[in-house]
Amino acid sequence: MWGSLIFIPVFLVAAFICMAVFNVFHAHEHCIKQAGLAFRTYALDNNGDFPYDTNGFGNALLLLVKGGYLGDDTNGQYSIGPITGPGDDGRVFRGALKTGAPIAEQKCSRIYIQGLSETNNPNIAILWDKKSSPGGNHFHRPWGPLLREVCLLDGSMQVVPEKNWAAFSGNQVELLV
Repeated sequence: MWGSLIFIPVFLVAAFICMAVFNVFHAHEHCIKQAGLAFRTYALDNNGDFPYDTNGFGNALLLLVKGGYLGDDTNGQYSIGPITGPGDDGRVFRGALKTGAPIAEQKCSRIYIQGLSETNNPNIAILWDKKSSPGGNHFHRPWGPLLREVCLLDGSMQVVPEKNWAAFSGNQVELLV
């Protein structure tokens, strides 16, 4: 009996540490905070304007990648995670980097609003998850509440529960108008 009282807490602590070290739920692989920093840096280098491409927002996001604003991943390749949502391996962006083909917006897992600059309202959402995910990206886990992560024009991040998404997106329409 005493062995069980000691074994169970030790096992739970070890399991928690292993889940964190091995990132079994793929949490924080798509850091929208890094995308916010990349947008701010891009704007500093481009007279306050955020990325824009006539072929759509997927190609505009690719400007962050090609310009090195998202940094490199662990393999020395372009980092793509910050512009992709949870569960997206970045295949669409990597393919476009190789072929030069335009990126269809419907294939992107995050939505980006083009045509904005630092002079716009800082509370405007410029990048967000197309679909909500359990726990969002930062705390992704199968039992988590459905969340979407949002990057605002000022580079900050918000987490919006799916139940509040309609109100949030309605407010965003008003800010854009």
